[in-house]
Amino acid sequence: MSHTTWVVNRETYPQPQHELAAGECGIRPRMARIEAVPNVSEGRRASVIRALATSVGGHQDVSLLDVSSDTAHNRTVLTLVGSPEGLHTALLSLYAVALETIDLRTQTGEHPRVGAVDVVPLVPLTPSDMGLCISMAAALAADVAARHDLPVYLYEAAARVPERRRLERIRHGEFEGLGQKMHAEAWRPDFGPLRPHPSAGVTVIGARPVLIAFNINLRTSDLDVAQAIARAIRASSGGLPAVKAIGVRTDDGGVVQVSTNLVDYQTTGLHTVFAAVEAEAQRRNVAVLGSEIVGLPPAAALLPAAARQLQLAGLTMDQVLDYRLLR
Repeated sequence: MSHTTWVVNRETYPQPQHELAAGECGIRPRMARIEAVPNVSEGRRASVIRALATSVGGHQDVSLLDVSSDTAHNRTVLTLVGSPEGLHTALLSLYAVALETIDLRTQTGEHPRVGAVDVVPLVPLTPSDMGLCISMAAALAADVAARHDLPVYLYEAAARVPERRRLERIRHGEFEGLGQKMHAEAWRPDFGPLRPHPSAGVTVIGARPVLIAFNINLRTSDLDVAQAIARAIRASSGGLPAVKAIGVRTDDGGVVQVSTNLVDYQTTGLHTVFAAVEAEAQRRNVAVLGSEIVGLPPAAALLPAAARQLQLAGLTMDQVLDYRLLR
């Protein structure tokens, strides 16, 4: 479909050669490893995507693991892992490039967005580091607002206003509705000016557990079908717990997509979501063409789906050779 995963290697994008001393940006004096998954509102211009990837790939103690772009969504998701200090610096560089190259006044795409750098989730690779991610989110938000005169909202575990925990609430109205929305006292940003940036909107920064972006393609040109299936399966409509879903178009006029986020894959797994979409599609006499994952899911999320498909009873991570070697 329209989804592209860019090859990430040392020849294409610079990678770190040595580590920063711990505590350099004052977040925490130890070398924790944190994942950052910035979502940027550009998925079509190859030169801009390369510039964005290069901006984060050359920083000390930061590894750029994946760059996934979708032309229909007009969105790129980058996956980074590094120290708190390294990620802080790399993400500031990403904002600088994005604000120079992305103008939401002319940008269009299927995916909802409020910012050039739409959302930056910080994800603890060790559950006990969630508090660290919350501190990192606040530190990054303060610097982004100060350097770029950009409003910042904190979401999920980093949210300071309960109504802002859910990203979709912040995105409601999208970039085009920000001017009116931000007049309300309830939507004063956590950092930065009280009005949207003219071309970059706002940005959303937060801390959350692992999330899996999972898209399922349907052989029909009828967007209403994808939207109806999304409503049927998402948690907010009484569907599958811990699942968000929307229906969107693709670059293929004869294919639409159910775009989902699994916010807790241990509660609802990939195979459960796929089976639910397939059942809803069959009820509407629509074929499922396949699926795709954006970014890097953990092996523990893929294993149950593989076990179900192969009817493997009692398969565990300890039976996976690569996992045992890493341990």
